[in-house]
Formats: sequence, structure tokens, C-alpha cells
Amino acid sequence: MTSATSSPDLQRILAGVQLPALPQSAIRLLELSQDPDNGPAEFAVPIESDPGLTGQVLRFVNSSYFGFSREIASVKLAITLVGIRTIKNFSLWSAVFSLMPNPKCGPFDLKSLWQDSLRRALFARKMGGVLGIKDAEDLFAAALLQDMAVPLLAKEMADEYIELLGNRQDGTIRLSDLERERYGWTHAEAAGVMARGWNLPEEFAALIDVHTDIDKLTASAEAKPGELAVALSALLPAGSDPAWQEHEKFEQIFASLSAQRDAPSIAQILGEVDDQFAEFAPVLKLATPAKSLIDWHNDDQVE
Repeated sequence: MTSATSSPDLQRILAGVQLPALPQSAIRLLELSQDPDNGPAEFAVPIESDPGLTGQVLRFVNSSYFGFSREIASVKLAITLVGIRTIKNFSLWSAVFSLMPNPKCGPFDLKSLWQDSLRRALFARKMGGVLGIKDAEDLFAAALLQDMAVPLLAKEMADEYIELLGNRQDGTIRLSDLERERYGWTHAEAAGVMARGWNLPEEFAALIDVHTDIDKLTASAEAKPGELAVALSALLPAGSDPAWQEHEKFEQIFASLSAQRDAPSIAQILGEVDDQFAEFAPVLKLATPAKSLIDWHNDDQVE
């Protein structure tokens, strides 16, 4: 097995990947975010200059996820109603979502990865609320993008990732542990490099960087609530695995983090995530997973 010292250098690999450029509309939204004086009128301009993005934003705002009683036909009004950060983040998710390759790499399944990522994003936002974070939209975005390096790595290093994905043993071993053992880095760090390469907000990159480090975070008194929420979301089951291998660990950490808080039960949160997934998924053109999170949870409770 390749040692970390002789492993492929992460920066070199990602430089060779030649990351596709973000759409100009997404770049402009990031630029506008640097000035807090910019409002809905300014943010509407780059969105309206991109007909595809305009359609996506309006479908998003008019989805049952928000439940407005009348149709929202204006981008500016959409931004006013749901907030600049929500629309900006949605635009960034859409941009990154459209750029990811679908490599032919053994058991890798891009659709399954995005399903898992959306469920983790919805959970991270819920968990952020449990931990007292008032605006958890950045947690949603970071959790949704936490595994975005996997498709690129699987494309660039197909033979090695076929082996790594096979060595996960249906989720018994974490992919990040296998990557760290072989290369000295993980797909979490790779995704952080990608995020910074695209000039995405540093808070996204920092949350993505540590999403596989739940043990280290729970042992640290300095861990931030947002980091804990995103890292806990990474323990949710992968839809392609036959069992939720980390269910017990997930429950233990949830119980520890929610102790002495007026928090919903795990079952309540997972049920809400399932409901929100059903509302949100059509916007991203994702099918509903074969097994819901609450079913995963209940199956393990019976056992």
C-alpha cells in the first residue's frame, strides 16, 4: 500500500484535474457578497443574466419547500422573500452540481452521492438549529458540497478509487480512513482545496475540511457548533450500503450534543429531513432514495 510520504500530492492531482470554471453568474454573486451594502436589486442582476439560473431560482422559490400561497415571478422578489444568503447559496449549489463529472468507477454512483448529500445538508441545517445557530444556511451548503471531490478523484484515479470504494466493505470502513492511510489526505481536504480554488466563502471551505473528523471534533472543547453539525451529518447512511454501519455512533454523538437542550428526538428530525427531501429533490431533479432515513433508524431500533 502506498505510504503517505510517497502518495500522490493532493495539490498536484487537483491542478491536473483542471477544475471547470464556475459560471460567470456565480462568480459575480460571490463578488457581490463581499459588500454588505448590496441588496436584492444588485443580486438579481447576474441571476437574470443567466436564463437557466433564473428558471432554477424561480422553481426553487415556488417549490413546496417554501409553500408560498402565490407564484413568485420576479427574481428580485424571490431574493427579498427568502433572503440573499439562501438564493446565493442555492445558485452556488446549482453551479457546482452542474460541473461534477459522472465517472465510470466501479460501485460509484453520482445520483446516489447527490441523494446522500442532500439528506446530509437538510440534517446539518436541522442540527444547526438544535445547537443554537440562528442562520444555518451555510451548514446546508457545506454539507451538500462535502463530498464534491469524490467524483473528480474517482475520475482522475479510477483504478485506485475502484479499489478504495470496494475496500469500504459496505460502509464498515470510512472512505476517508482508507484515503488517509493510502495518501495522507482525504476527499474532505480535496473538497476544501476545490472550494478555495473557486473562491467560495471560507466558511464553506473550513466546514468541508473537517467533515470527516467527528472523533477529533467531539473530543475538542474548541470545536464550533457548525463543524459538529456538518460532521455529524456525514455519519448518516449511504443509500448504496446495505446497513447503517455508524448508526450507534450517530445516536451517541447526537445524544451528547443535544443534552440539556430542548431538542427534538432523532426520529423527529430524521422524519422532517425525509419530508423536506421529498419537497426539495424535484428542484435538483433527484429521485427519492429507496429507503428513508426514518426507515433506516427504525430498522436498527428493532434489531
